[in-house]
Amino acid sequence: MALALILSPLLFAAIAALIPSNGARPILLPIAAAFHLAMTILVVARPDLASWPVLDFGPESWLGIDAPGKLVLFVVSVLFFFCSIYSVGYLRYRKERSNRVFVSCLLVFLSVIGLVAFSRHLGLMWVAIEATTLSTAPLVYFNHSRKSIEATWKYLLVGSVGIALALFGTFFLAYSAEPAGLKPSMMMGDLLGMASSLSKPWLRAAFILLLVGYGTKMGLAPMHTWKPDAYGEAPGLVGAVFAGGVTSVAFLAFLRVYRVCVAAGEGQYVSRVLLAMGLFSMAVAGLFMVGQRDFKRSLAYSSVEHMGILIVGLGIGGPGLYGTMLHIATNGLTKGVLFLSAGNIHRAYASKSTDDVRGAMRRLPLSGALFLAGFLAITGSPPFGPFVSEFSILAGAFDSRLFFVGALFLLFLFVVFLGMGKTVLKVILGRPPAEAMVADGAEAQSAPYRDGLLTVAPVFALMALVLLLGICVPAPLDSLVREAASSLEAGL
Repeated sequence: MALALILSPLLFAAIAALIPSNGARPILLPIAAAFHLAMTILVVARPDLASWPVLDFGPESWLGIDAPGKLVLFVVSVLFFFCSIYSVGYLRYRKERSNRVFVSCLLVFLSVIGLVAFSRHLGLMWVAIEATTLSTAPLVYFNHSRKSIEATWKYLLVGSVGIALALFGTFFLAYSAEPAGLKPSMMMGDLLGMASSLSKPWLRAAFILLLVGYGTKMGLAPMHTWKPDAYGEAPGLVGAVFAGGVTSVAFLAFLRVYRVCVAAGEGQYVSRVLLAMGLFSMAVAGLFMVGQRDFKRSLAYSSVEHMGILIVGLGIGGPGLYGTMLHIATNGLTKGVLFLSAGNIHRAYASKSTDDVRGAMRRLPLSGALFLAGFLAITGSPPFGPFVSEFSILAGAFDSRLFFVGALFLLFLFVVFLGMGKTVLKVILGRPPAEAMVADGAEAQSAPYRDGLLTVAPVFALMALVLLLGICVPAPLDSLVREAASSLEAGL
């Protein structure tokens, strides 16, 4: 099952590369995504099916899935499914540009997220994380503009530095067994089993390197410099994949390092570092949102903020872990709503600047309304899912008597709400300009864009899920979240 889930998108990617028709090729995306989601649900429901002995080079298989892996795989698969439906409608508006590379890279990305989720070997997981960079970089350049090529190179260069540091951290983590006379290993089972004997100096050095390395991939401040450009210049569809998919699998990779550190008795040290890093990321995001005139870059800083929220929740530990794991789902799905609706608005106005984009609720009533609802959800307003997950993290801070952390958490949420709210309200309120044209990147076309079924229905479905998570977390998902939180708390 593990190999089928990982390899099947690659098969679809190969078919997409061979199909000559620009119009037929995007249909493969929802077909592959539906197949992937069905297998993911089967793996989540029957994890024993994912533990077949594949890539077995020792006493432990290289491929298997843990509780956090199941949660992240499920969330990203759901998000990708709705993005794939949207992509069919989106690419119909981009008939002037070949989508061969675009579709193939999306499918390769779907494959490598499965590899990250199933990796029990930290070296294999590192390779999979690097593969997410290589498969998504061409997506940033889809518009073929000067700014998009700059954003692509920045993403590759900054990401390469981060992933190189993560490789050093992986080596340090494996070597931490050597001073105790143990055999170095990169297998999660081995590391967790001998965690109490690992060298503390080597373990702490590995933790810092991996936090910076995978934190770069997540877009934590101050390693976030690639994010505003990449999110701003890529199509809205790609922004959704980045904000809900790429960052989530990078966080999953770091969670496995966190589990080893907790099992080694380094929870207090880890907590202090994570709280400082998470709060700093939230503060930076809030400052850059104030006065932001590019609404897509504003969404990028929102992603920086929410990666900070995840790290803060992880730093709180025990009482905050349920909210942290739930926030992976609520943030990822809400980012899908925001980026896809923002893509529709961008296409209609030929601009991302609030100086040019006004009255979106009048021009695009559905996309405008969804963009507003997504803003309310992502800033923690009830009754949406992020309110529940953020409130759980905040409650965890106060339960742990981290009152100063809780106060700063609330302050930064308020700053983000004000800064992002000013940008969003400028976009959706007022009267639209007399002449708004269809656009993507720097190119405008002759007919005005209007919302269509394929570019609105998936966004509406995602918004419905976000609302559902705010009203009642379904029992299967609640069980999955609690299982993931328990595994982190115990370091098992």
